[in-house]
Amino acid sequence: MEQDQKTPGEKPAYPPAQSVLLEARNAENSAAHLLPKLHSMKESNPNLKLLDVGCGSGTISVSLAKLIPEGHVTGMDLNPNILPRAHAVAEMGGVQNIEFQQGSVFELPFADETFDITFCHQVLVHIANPWDALREMLRVTKRGGVVAAREGDYETECVWPEIPELRKFHKLIANLMSAGGGAPTAGRQLVSWALRAGAQRSQITLSYSAWSYKTPSERKLCGKFDRSFL
Repeated sequence: MEQDQKTPGEKPAYPPAQSVLLEARNAENSAAHLLPKLHSMKESNPNLKLLDVGCGSGTISVSLAKLIPEGHVTGMDLNPNILPRAHAVAEMGGVQNIEFQQGSVFELPFADETFDITFCHQVLVHIANPWDALREMLRVTKRGGVVAAREGDYETECVWPEIPELRKFHKLIANLMSAGGGAPTAGRQLVSWALRAGAQRSQITLSYSAWSYKTPSERKLCGKFDRSFL
């Protein structure tokens, strides 16, 4: 892996407030685009094998594992220090059809065509040469399987009221991604990255979704995250 291909695991540990926000992620709010296909695949093959690349503390991985109780989920992250937390999240959720291991998305430690589904969430936005990561994800996915990626687009983010602290926070996050070699506009580039990785355009389905913090509890959670950076 070239030196400029940085990943989230090479950056400083997330502050506690961000960890709380990240652990609000689950299959329903962070992989909704994948769920219809996952359920249809499960009907013909209940023993699905799924890889979650850049799993972090495992909240999405664990919720996906619950949806395929006869299948198996592997969560992988470059940062080995986050994996004990992922194990704890699985244990707290009573989920046993899951395992976690350390590894790089640029050199996935799996044989060709190992998984029925390979998934990532907010991983490609942080790294240089994301098409190389997608190429690896395609390699380890079985023929007829699915590679699913969900990435943010920070130039479409809007806030109200536009107080200076929120504008500062937004700029800081985008700058951190760029400084690490990533692309704050990853969401709109996914199709071009997939094509560069070797996927055929007829095989690519594009969708988009929005995440809003509209309830008092959601605003409070996001506010804690913002203040941890300001």
